[in-house]
Order: sequence, then structure tokens, then C-alpha cells
Amino acid sequence: MGKIFCLMGKSSSGKDTIYKMLSEQEEISFSKIIPYTTRPMRQGEQEGVEYHFTSEERLSELTAQGKVIEVRAYDTVYGIWKYFTVDDGQIDLTSHDYLVIGTLEVYLALRGYYGKNVVVPIYIEVDDGLRLQRALDRERMQDTPKYAEMCRRFLADEKDFSEEKLREAEITTRFTNEELHVTVSDILRYIRRMR
Repeated sequence: MGKIFCLMGKSSSGKDTIYKMLSEQEEISFSKIIPYTTRPMRQGEQEGVEYHFTSEERLSELTAQGKVIEVRAYDTVYGIWKYFTVDDGQIDLTSHDYLVIGTLEVYLALRGYYGKNVVVPIYIEVDDGLRLQRALDRERMQDTPKYAEMCRRFLADEKDFSEEKLREAEITTRFTNEELHVTVSDILRYIRRMR
């Protein structure tokens, strides 16, 4: 049976970069689970690559059909943005392993839906000062920087990934992302062990 490896961490901890590097490994092939969101597409993003960009109406339809595995709503400075995972035929655990990026809520919902023996947490952590600098650098690159939203996300992470919540979710293995290539190598060893 396949596994779902759930990559988690606070904003700007390097999850997207690590996800990309792990996805490119030839020795370990992962199938993708593309999450859905109602937020606007950011510069450089593409439909069906990072997310399926959709509407509140479509979310309501999928919910009524019983296809939504989990949904999270964030009250941003631009309004409420929702992110969610849909049982839309993307996941076939009989023959595939998957790598997803998510929050602690996503991990817990996937674990509740598919089982503890199927969903494996990979928690990334980085010094808060370094994370804040990375977030600021990334936001400056946008055509229209959204600094208030960046700050909201940064502060919300303290609650969302509190030590208490990590303990409750039984997150015991952590990967400190100080040197990217070392972190990716450590995660690859972990994935091989957990398969």
C-alpha cells in the first residue's frame, strides 16, 4: 500500500523548494495531489500545478457531493481564502506514493481519512528570524507586495504550529532547514525508511 508524505512547516520554512527537490528525485517517484483554493493566483503560479484555483460555488458543489476531505478558511486582509483537499480520483494508494504540502490541519484530516499507517508527517523548521527575512524577500519580488498578509501569516504560524499542537499530532521527527541539500538528503533517508 502507498503512503502520503505530508510536508509541513511554518511559512517561508522552505517547503515549496524542498517539495520541488523531492519531486525531482528519480529513485523515489511521487504522484501529485493538487489541492484546491479560492484565493487568487499569485504571479508565477499556474492552474493545476500549485493549486486548482476555484470558486466558493464550486467548493459548495464538491462539499454537497461529499468529496471534500478537509477545508481550511483563512481570514486574510483581502477576505476569506479557503484551501481544501478533494477526493476527486487523484489518489490511488494501491500503487502510488504521494507527496503533499500542507498544514497541521491538513495532516490530521488526511490521517483521519486515510489512516495513521498511510499518512507520514515531515515537519520542517527554521529559525524565526531567517523565516521572516525569507518571507520579506519573497514578497518584495511580487508585482504588488502584500506585506500585511505576509505578517498575518507569519504571526498565525505561531498558533498553528505551537509545540502543544505538534505534540497532540504526535509530530516527533523534525528537519531543521539550515542547509537545503542536507535537509533534503535527511528527508530522503527518512522517506526510504518509512516506505
